[in-house]
Amino acid sequence: MASLRDIKGRINSTKKTKQITKAMEMVSASKLNRAEQNARSFVPYSEKIQEVVASIASGGGNLEHPMLKSRDVKRTGYLVITSDRGLAGAYNSSVLRNVFQTIKKRHSSKDEYTLITIGRVGRDFFKKRNMPVDKEIVALADQPNFADIKDIATETVQMYTDEVIDELYIYYNHYVSAITQEVTEKKLLPLTNLASGVKKGATSSYEYEPSQEEILEVLLPQYAESLIYGALLDGKASEHAARMTAMKSATDNAEDLIGDLSLKYNRARQAAITQEITEIVGGAAALE
Repeated sequence: MASLRDIKGRINSTKKTKQITKAMEMVSASKLNRAEQNARSFVPYSEKIQEVVASIASGGGNLEHPMLKSRDVKRTGYLVITSDRGLAGAYNSSVLRNVFQTIKKRHSSKDEYTLITIGRVGRDFFKKRNMPVDKEIVALADQPNFADIKDIATETVQMYTDEVIDELYIYYNHYVSAITQEVTEKKLLPLTNLASGVKKGATSSYEYEPSQEEILEVLLPQYAESLIYGALLDGKASEHAARMTAMKSATDNAEDLIGDLSLKYNRARQAAITQEITEIVGGAAALE
């Protein structure tokens, strides 16, 4: 049976852990509020640029662009968004497990795919398994700006244009609510289903200057990059939500453990007092 000192030490250490997890929960809740606002405020821009691109692409004529055309797939790119730190429940493991199983199912050789990772956890996961990581970025801010990922987004889109890869998928956690995040797979390139994401009745009439072809040449890469940035904002909101939920669970578990240990401590203390009284009474009886 553990001594009173050991039980008291466990209670004190658990209380300190509870203070840390409670503080982390509050910090994550504050970050979540801002991240959720960032993700929501990006939606109107994303919808409008998709509407314009879809309007040009479906406007008839002989408009052609490599990003709009499907081709024989020789190599697939996977862009995976994870966090730089742990303590976020199943946030990282759910995405990584999904990507890993998908790659094993679709490909038999490392030459058939490549990985672009955003986040230290994902990068380390794939490198430990000797999987090809072509590009990576780590140590992003909790509230990232587009400038933070512009280079990797541009390079990723250019890989498709240069036919280094023939299709690009993006994996991330979609933010549904503070307690629900869904692993999401999106086919980013080629852009073959632009019209499907445009809301009915949302299209407007546009006049293009200088020409549809020149606008499309500039706008399509920007649109693809914006999809990557939008997924990152969505993933960041999910990360903070997952960490807040994980820290709340840890705080609740610490509270339960403190209660159990306190009960155990009181019982042990009562037993010790009873034993002392018994010894005193026994000693007094022996002197009579």
